Amino acid sequence: MSDPEIKEDAARFEEVTVDLTEPLDGVETLSAVIGIPEWWPTGTRVAVVIAHGEGDMNDPLVTALHRNLANSRFFTVRFNFPFAEARKALGKTAPQTLDKAFRAALSVLGRDPTSAPSQVFLGGVGAGALSAARLGTTRFPVDGLFFLGYPLHPQGKPLEPDAELLYRLIPSMLFIQGTEDPQCELDTLRRCLARVGTPSSLRVIAGADASLLRPEAKNEPAAAQAGYKAISRVVEKWLDGLLDQP
Repeated sequence: MSDPEIKEDAARFEEVTVDLTEPLDGVETLSAVIGIPEWWPTGTRVAVVIAHGEGDMNDPLVTALHRNLANSRFFTVRFNFPFAEARKALGKTAPQTLDKAFRAALSVLGRDPTSAPSQVFLGGVGAGALSAARLGTTRFPVDGLFFLGYPLHPQGKPLEPDAELLYRLIPSMLFIQGTEDPQCELDTLRRCLARVGTPSSLRVIAGADASLLRPEAKNEPAAAQAGYKAISRVVEKWLDGLLDQP
């Protein structure tokens, strides 16, 4: 999907295939797209890997963020989870399957050892956000995590948050949440973040649901793209803030 605000891409984009060490939900490879900044690999080598939610890697929000960050200065990766590669619904896909696929996608970062990134940030939408958080608790070196519509609790059940994963995280975190997201009641999230031991930031989009779009933007492509652009700026500003720290 093209972004009307971008007249010409400064970055270049390549479709690649991610090989799996074992079949996952019946698939042996995953599709991915990498965004290579104009001057890569000179300067600060920063990579951002973005995981989709219930749809696939061509989700408009994921695609826009991937493109906007690549056109800035970040090496970006988006990829399909196995259920999306097989053109199936997320359904009851095991978290371990998502995490194995996410880890496999990270191998793209090292395909050229001479230009490997020095810093890596992970993020995602919905189920992809949860998978990014789980990887943040492993030994994989993560410099920061960003969550776009974090599913903190079952739909409509804010008194049943599953926040233990957040309490185990060490990297800095960014949350971008809609006020109408039925899986993340904001007061519940704020209470949980007050107990998190690592730096965290929360940006709220009034009137938006889990899609991070307000109702009036959902059927207006220009308004939707403007919303995605604003989200991209929030993520980029957060990244810049972390990178500027000594």
